[in-house]
Amino acid sequence: MTVDKVISDWKKKIYKPVYWIEGDEEFYVDMLVNYAEQHILSESEASFNLTIFYGKDAQWADIVNTCRKYPMFSDRQVVIVKEAHQLKDADMLAPYIESPLDSTILIIACKDKKLDGRSKFAKLVKDNTVYILTKKIYDSALPEWVNTYVKGLGYTISPKANALIVDHIGNDLSRIKNEIDKILINLGDRKSITEEDVENYVGISKEYNVFELQAAIASKDLGKAISIIQYFGANPKMGPIQMVLPSLYSFFSKVYMVFGVGGGEDAVAKQIGVSPYFVKNYTQAARLYGARNIEKILLLLHQYNLKSVGVNTAPTEDAELMKEMVVKVMA
Repeated sequence: MTVDKVISDWKKKIYKPVYWIEGDEEFYVDMLVNYAEQHILSESEASFNLTIFYGKDAQWADIVNTCRKYPMFSDRQVVIVKEAHQLKDADMLAPYIESPLDSTILIIACKDKKLDGRSKFAKLVKDNTVYILTKKIYDSALPEWVNTYVKGLGYTISPKANALIVDHIGNDLSRIKNEIDKILINLGDRKSITEEDVENYVGISKEYNVFELQAAIASKDLGKAISIIQYFGANPKMGPIQMVLPSLYSFFSKVYMVFGVGGGEDAVAKQIGVSPYFVKNYTQAARLYGARNIEKILLLLHQYNLKSVGVNTAPTEDAELMKEMVVKVMA
C-alpha cells in the first residue's frame, strides 16, 4: 500500500490493526508516524490511549502487553514503535501480528533497514499487516515532487525557483519541505514562490548557483562561469566541488541524450527528463559543443572528480580546480 493511500484511509477513519513501515525514504516514514501520533486520536483520547516505544530501549513483551490492553474512554488505542530496526527479537511479535486486537492500532516504523525477504517472519509481516515500503525518489523526479507539494498547499513555484532548491539541496525531502515551509511563512498574501524568495529566505543566490553555472557553460560564457566559481570560492558552502561536479555530469549526460532524440522542445524535454522551461540550455549546449566534445567533457568531469579527492594531483583549492576544468570544457 502507498503512503498516500494510508493517509487517505486514516482521514476517513479507516484503520487496520497493524502497520509495518520500512524503507530508504525517512521522510515518508516520519510522515506516517507523525500523522498517526497527532491525528488518529483526539487530544483527550491520546492522553490515555497513545503509547510510543523506541526500538533501542523497548522490550517486545512490553509492546505486546500494551497492544493487548483495551482502550480507555475511546474506541481505539494507538501504539507506535519508532526506530523499530533497533528492536531486539522483533520476530517475537509474530504471535501478536497473527492475531492482533481490533481496538489497537500498532504502527511499527523502521528506518534504513528492511526485512530479510527470505525469512519466515518477513512473509508473516507482509501477509498479516499493512506493509509499506518507502523508496527514495529519483533525482529527476524531484522538481515534480516540489511542484506537487507546493500545489497541495495551494501555492505555485516558478521553474527557476524550483531548480534552485532542488539543485542546491539535492535528494533530501525533509530539508526541501522545511525550506519551502520557511518560504511560505514569509509570502504574506502572495501565492507563488519566486527565485527572489529562494534567495531571501533559503540563502541561495539567484545569480551565483550551480544552475547558473550550467547555463553559463552551456552558452560558452567563460566570463560568467569564472565569476560564479569565484563566488563559490568566497562562499564554499554555496558551491562545494562535490556538489558542482555531479550536477555538471548530470547536465552533460542529458545534453548527450539530445543527440538521440527527435521532435520539438517539448518532446526533447520529455525524453531527456527535464522541464520544457530549461530545455533550451540542453539543446544550446548540444549545438555549441557537438557529440564528440560532449563525450570528452564527460570524461573530463570524471577526471576532475578524481582530482577533487586528491587522486593524481597535489592539493588544490576547489575554486582553482573548477576554473581549470571549465576552461578545458570550453576549449
